[in-house]
Amino acid sequence: MNIDISGKLFIVGGATSGLGGAVAQALLAEGANIVAVARSLENLEELKRSAPLQVEILPGDLSDLKVVESVFALVGSRQLHGMLVNAGGPPAKTFLETTLDDWDSAYKNLLRWKVAMTKSAVSKMSSLEYGRIVFIESSSVKQPLENLVLSNSLRLAVVGFVKTLSQEIARSGITLNVLAPGSHDTGAIERVYKKKAEQTGVSLEEARRQGLLQIPVGALGQAEDFAALATWLLSPASRYVTGQTISIDGGAVKGIFG
Repeated sequence: MNIDISGKLFIVGGATSGLGGAVAQALLAEGANIVAVARSLENLEELKRSAPLQVEILPGDLSDLKVVESVFALVGSRQLHGMLVNAGGPPAKTFLETTLDDWDSAYKNLLRWKVAMTKSAVSKMSSLEYGRIVFIESSSVKQPLENLVLSNSLRLAVVGFVKTLSQEIARSGITLNVLAPGSHDTGAIERVYKKKAEQTGVSLEEARRQGLLQIPVGALGQAEDFAALATWLLSPASRYVTGQTISIDGGAVKGIFG
């Protein structure tokens, strides 16, 4: 399938590792141009060396609104075709382990900057009546995950505003969708396994084994498989899909509408 994104411009958050890194690589393989954002300048420079004519880099933490402003300043007057909204999650904690400072931090790191970034992107895309915005959240928005109360709570707020906005601008040519990954073979899953091992007194390896037993397909997801769907959602081919939250979890969400 030709998804028609060659030469088109995308912003990619968390572009050097994990799921965001896989999406960045998939976009580049399709001939797209990207503004890659991540905290590590070294990793960004390595990404740029892999495709120097397609990659522009901006080091920084997207929860800092000055970095968000810098991203759109770098895009400038060019048409922005799509944006992957993605960054790391909060620490693994139970509700009783959290403090109010943890909740304030989770609001800043999981919600506030995404609202600001989306406002800027939608404003830019509206004049040309085209845009694709994809958010990477978590399967916890459909089925809460133990020890992740901060993520379970604040990511639901992201889904709420994305769904609402998708309805408000449904005729604009801009689509917004949420991808809700379950357990994938990336560094992010390790914090969950480590927390489980600490709580139960089992080894880290045993915590991993028990985690796999909760996944019906019996394996962790691969970032490349996730990226294939994300790239399609960022393309013109997905014009009739908006306001959706799609699980990519090996069947782990048990609900009928998972």
